[in-house]
Amino acid sequence: MCRSLPHRTGPARVVDYGDRVKIALMDSGIGLLPAAAAVRRLRPDADLVLSSDPDNMPWGPRTPDDVTQRALTVARAAVAHAPDALIIACNTASVHALPALRAELEPAIPVIGTVPAIKPASAGGGPVAIWATPATTGSPYQRALIRDFADSVAVTEVPCPGLADAVQQADEDAIDRAVAAAAALTPRDVRAVVLGCTHYELVAERIRAAVGRPVTLHGSADAVAAQALRRLGELPAPDAAPSSRLTVLLSGRDEVLPAQAAHYAEGRMLRTVSSAH
Repeated sequence: MCRSLPHRTGPARVVDYGDRVKIALMDSGIGLLPAAAAVRRLRPDADLVLSSDPDNMPWGPRTPDDVTQRALTVARAAVAHAPDALIIACNTASVHALPALRAELEPAIPVIGTVPAIKPASAGGGPVAIWATPATTGSPYQRALIRDFADSVAVTEVPCPGLADAVQQADEDAIDRAVAAAAALTPRDVRAVVLGCTHYELVAERIRAAVGRPVTLHGSADAVAAQALRRLGELPAPDAAPSSRLTVLLSGRDEVLPAQAAHYAEGRMLRTVSSAH
């Protein structure tokens, strides 16, 4: 398979990398693990490129322009490895940088953004709670999604200060405190909780337990993984022989998965597959 890749300082270059499917994912940190694991479940034969930016995270407090520049830098590091598609496995980057990333990379490389699963959550009937970072909670972006997709149900926006950072550091005590604080702000009658930050999907069951009653959790990982395959015209093949090709880029450096990844099932699955071949 050959693909013409954009080059910032010259004409497109053509890279021939065989018939394998290669999907890149980017995030500020390990929030890309749920989507990467979802891709692995759908297409275990796909090569993965995981590009994150631990040297400059968190991205949430940065200005939109700064987030865009960081996202472009992280995406360019991934694109150097010639992926077929790029998943922006980060809500903050999707909000601020998706137009710039698509302008630079498409149509050569499909770019798939991450949108909080407000639409499917509201389709099941309310009330709905949206757990998100303080910067996203109450933002015009999130309010527009609520207006467009959840206007007919009761929605509570729940800020989760410190939760993404605690998940990134695999700080168990900090995770428990942040989850408990957000659960206390979640109305007792909610039927669904939207996980509005990709990091939160790594602690989904702890969130469910903290809410303390039956709720449906709505993340984005499965949806973006499926959309990436659709954009490529590829079908799921969950029984395919696993690929051992996992490229990890930390602020542009070739590395291995951070130690924190092993604290989560998604990270352990990726490490096991890559080390078994």
